[in-house]
Order: sequence, then C-alpha cells, then structure tokens
Amino acid sequence: MTDIRSAYTDSISFFGPLEPAALAEQYGTPLYVYNESILRQRCSELKNLCKVPGFGVNYSVKANSNPALLAIVREEGLVVDAMSPGELHMDLLAGYKEEDILYISNNISAAEMRNAIDHHLVVSVDSLSQLDMYGSFNPGGSVMIRLNPGIGAGHHKKVITAGKETKFGILPEDLPAVQSLLEKHHLTLAGVNQHIGSCFMEPDGYIKACSVLLSLIDGMPESMRSHINIIDFGGGFGIPYHKYEGEARLDLAALGSGLDEILFAWKEKTGYTGRFLIEPGRYIVAECSVLLGTVEAVKNNGERRYAGTDLGFNVLQRPVMYGSFHDVEIYGKDKNASRAEMPQTISGNICESGDILAKDRLLPEMHEGDIVGILDAGAYGFSMSSSYNTRFMPAEVLITKDGEARLIRRRQTYEDLTAALVR
Repeated sequence: MTDIRSAYTDSISFFGPLEPAALAEQYGTPLYVYNESILRQRCSELKNLCKVPGFGVNYSVKANSNPALLAIVREEGLVVDAMSPGELHMDLLAGYKEEDILYISNNISAAEMRNAIDHHLVVSVDSLSQLDMYGSFNPGGSVMIRLNPGIGAGHHKKVITAGKETKFGILPEDLPAVQSLLEKHHLTLAGVNQHIGSCFMEPDGYIKACSVLLSLIDGMPESMRSHINIIDFGGGFGIPYHKYEGEARLDLAALGSGLDEILFAWKEKTGYTGRFLIEPGRYIVAECSVLLGTVEAVKNNGERRYAGTDLGFNVLQRPVMYGSFHDVEIYGKDKNASRAEMPQTISGNICESGDILAKDRLLPEMHEGDIVGILDAGAYGFSMSSSYNTRFMPAEVLITKDGEARLIRRRQTYEDLTAALVR
C-alpha cells in the first residue's frame, strides 16, 4: 500500500491486505483499528523479559479493557489486574479466572471492597485507612499493600505515581502502622506492589526502584515478610511515539538483564520462592492500534492551516490532557499524487478551543475526504473516551492474524445514549 503518508504502517504491514480507507468506509469513522499480531508480539516480548523463575506479567487493564483484546492477552499467558468492578467484569468476560486477577485499589468504596473480597481476589490497598477497611471486612485474610518507594518517573507530572507529590501508596515510615493493622485484624501480608510512573524510556530508574522495593521488604519484621509470595514492581514501560523521527525503543535487553541480576541475587539471599510481576499497560496495547478519522473541513485562520476532523478529544483525550504526541498518517484517494508539505494543525469536532490533536505539524497538504491515522492509539484511547458533546463513542475493529477485519465493538447509537435515562 502506498498512501499520502503511510511509511510506518506500510513497513510493518499493519493493515495487512486491508486498506484503511476501505475500513473507514465500511465501519465509519472515528474507528479504532487493532492488529492482533502486534498485540501478541508485545505480550511475548514482556513475558520473556526476565529469566528468573516465578517472573510473570500482570497486564494493567485500565489501558484498554475490551474483552476481545483481553482474551488474546490471556491466551498469551499474562495475568491481569482490575481497578474497578467494571474492569473486573471485563476480565471475567474475557475468560480470566479469579485466581489470575489482582485487585489494585485506590480510594475505593466499602461496596467495591466487599465485591473484590466476595470474588476471592488478592486485593492490594494503598493507604492505612483502606487496609483497616479490608481487615474489618475480611479478618484473618491475606492482603497486599502498595508502597511508595519515593522514586517517580513519567512523561508528564500527571502520570508520575510515586514520590511525596502523588496520592498513591503507603510511605515506608508508615510500615509500623501497617504491622499494627495486620495484627489487629489477624491479616497475612501476601504481597507488595509499587508503581513509579508512566512511559519511561530508560531502564535505570525502574531497576533502581525495584531494588528500593526489595530493600524495603528486607527491612520488614519477619512476621510481616515471611508470607509474601507476590512482589509486583509496577509498569510504566514506554513506547516510541515519535515513529517518523526514528525514536529509539525502550531497551528491553538492558532492562531484562538488570532485572535478572538483582532478582537472582535477592532470591539466593532470601530463599524467596514466590512470584515477581511487572504491571505494563501501555507497552502491551499502545502500538497495536491506529485510530482512523476523516478530514471534514480545511481552512486558514490567519497564518495557521487547520485540518478539521471527526477526531474530537471525546475520542482521543491524551493530547488535550497530557500534551501527548501521536504521529499522524494520511490516506487519500489520490495516492500517487505528490502533495507539498506545510505546517498544519489537526483539530477535532468538539466545541472547545483546546480540541487539538496535533499542532503545526509539517505534513503533506490534507484535503477534505482524506482519512487520517493516529498512530499508537491502543492505550488510553478508547478507555478514556466519552460521549462529550453527546457524540457517539467510536467502533473498534480487530485485524486478526489471518488478515480479516472483525468488529469487536459497534458504534454507539441514540438508543445507547438514552438507555440509562429515567423519564
């Protein structure tokens, strides 16, 4: 396939034998398109990251919770988490068993806590008050705690999830209080987890945070640490969003080597025989999706050239929320025609001045009717979408490993928009 700008997806045969414009015509836009083979490849890369016995991958479902994708992740041998009753429901729909689901809680209600306990899930709590709640509901049970190692990382301050400027985790100085609550409710500490932030591209900070967590466990009283059999180091594995600039990938070989070194040594020192988990979301699903939209209007406002599309921030929120960069491809009817490059701003159809997908990008001139492809849209794309401006949430299509298109979520309808109303 040769389109106006499609070198990256061409190079990896993202659409296989299918044409993005044909998919857009058949299913309409906005349209999330997923590639099964890429999803399986990313699962395999992380599953084989570390050679230490007991190592596994816990996919963070908040990145994308479509059960069709979760079923593929399950087939690839990954366990999953849930952070809400809805995510738990999706995990179960995808065929996961309760023993393969961790419940990673944050400020949840009593009803949610009871729901997780009733499903016999291993629950991780991230505050003393939530530990006390858990113990009052499930005395004598087993629980995990989320520790804040004091090391944060991420592409934006809103996604840094460790350190003293975040809401997450129990601080190391509060471990004596943890011990008191465990004793009060006769609880067993079954595991410890952490998360330092999202989209790191260098392995050193993550490896350092893993060492810090192991040191914190070493410093616990024997009565606390003796029953730990799950150590979850968290996720945050980044992907190269600047595809057309040749951005380097996260060095998985260096990351795996670093994990091997510290985990083998720690197992030998402590005799630990439990599980080590990592908790990626973005790395698993981001690159397996391209979001398709249609250029509906082109105009100049002063010196700025706008290409107005149907991809409002109700469809893809990351650029507005985080200032995130996504590369853009253009699929046009005149594929073989040469188009001059010019700075263009790609906007959506939401009645907000901040509804911008890409600002002043040097791209081939876009025309009305062109199909645009937003790369790396599989993580925090559909999962953060909404019906803002009372627009329909988009459809999702999976390109199977056999090269066929399968609808895995239909577009919303007027009936969907009003289904929950009480009149």
